Amino acid sequence: MKKHLLFLFTLLIVSGLTAQAQFKFGLKAGVNLSKLSYSGSKDVQTLYNDNVENLTGFQVGPMAEFTVPILGIGADAAILYSQEGFKIKEAFQDLQSGELIKGGSYKTNTLEVPINLKYKITFLNVVGAFGTVGPYFKFRLSDDLLDQYKSKSFGAGLNFGIGVELLAHLQVGVAYKLGLTDDYSQMNLLNTATNVATGKMKTSGWLVSAAYLF
Repeated sequence: MKKHLLFLFTLLIVSGLTAQAQFKFGLKAGVNLSKLSYSGSKDVQTLYNDNVENLTGFQVGPMAEFTVPILGIGADAAILYSQEGFKIKEAFQDLQSGELIKGGSYKTNTLEVPINLKYKITFLNVVGAFGTVGPYFKFRLSDDLLDQYKSKSFGAGLNFGIGVELLAHLQVGVAYKLGLTDDYSQMNLLNTATNVATGKMKTSGWLVSAAYLF
């Protein structure tokens, strides 16, 4: 009997907290610092590692947040227009295909949807801290790649983030984006009959962002 009463009491508390859950909506914007990792032959991989630099892009879009009061547990999600890519410092020759890998910046525009579990600690609704973890999914909208590269239409990864909240509205954070899928393929243009992919490239990196929630 006591167990049933305890269960009922716990259920009532959880139901009450959920009923008082806070929903906020707002706008999020940030700066992407993309890092490219190449998988292919070891020689070409070394050349890419020596010649590829980080590329700075941006994100912007609407965001929603759900928080259970007292517990501080919740979630957030956003729909973001995002720009990322990679930068090759100088041209070099692919040792596998023999073709010239041109230098320059290559950008891809995507629609990115991050969905995070979130834990917040707030002091008097003045200042607080939070941590987030969760997956993100991205869908290619456009790119400025040369024929030498092809971008994938879909990608996914994981976000790990921390940040601070001010006055219960402004959130500033930093997150590491761990890419789990290949975002680009390097194509062997010297063999147009088969259009063979000589290597695959995955994008990870850092995101510094700010969000204002109402």
